[in-house]
Amino acid sequence: MTNIIVVFPKPDDARSIRNLLMRNGYSVTATCTSGTVALQAVDNLNEGIVVCGYRYRDMLYDELYENLPETFEMLLLASDRIIEEGVPNGVTGISMPLKAMELLDAVERLIYSLERERKKRRTAPKQKSQEELRVIAEAKALLIERNQITEEAAHRYLQKTSMDSGTNIVETAQMLLSLMNG
Repeated sequence: MTNIIVVFPKPDDARSIRNLLMRNGYSVTATCTSGTVALQAVDNLNEGIVVCGYRYRDMLYDELYENLPETFEMLLLASDRIIEEGVPNGVTGISMPLKAMELLDAVERLIYSLERERKKRRTAPKQKSQEELRVIAEAKALLIERNQITEEAAHRYLQKTSMDSGTNIVETAQMLLSLMNG
């Protein structure tokens, strides 16, 4: 379920957008009238969509956008003039007056985009920490020294052993170090 936060300066406008989205099967996590409250709501979430107007009591939409985590999309509902002046890269703009289907289509596209990004993050290889890299390098150095092999052969040995044992390469390197140094 995608988190949707609605941000409009007038509570009635925020409620109307929230109700439209909810009637069409979307779950609205928060309804806010200021950018600060919206950012507080975002702090508790991993990802989502901010559906918002142009100006709030405490900031403009672009300041809110600059403070959103990368895992959030923004859907700006604003006048033709604002949209035509250009919105920042990454912000989807819809001109007012609002057409319900246009809003729902844009939300659906943004949800699809978020799901694609989520899949990319899940399948992307996890970056190893400095400590993990140090453990692997230490295990390879020990293999090179004791077995008179190349760095490449030591790395292949760690990879194969980790696959055969069903552990990740860092755990394999730690086990090897404890066995050979212990």
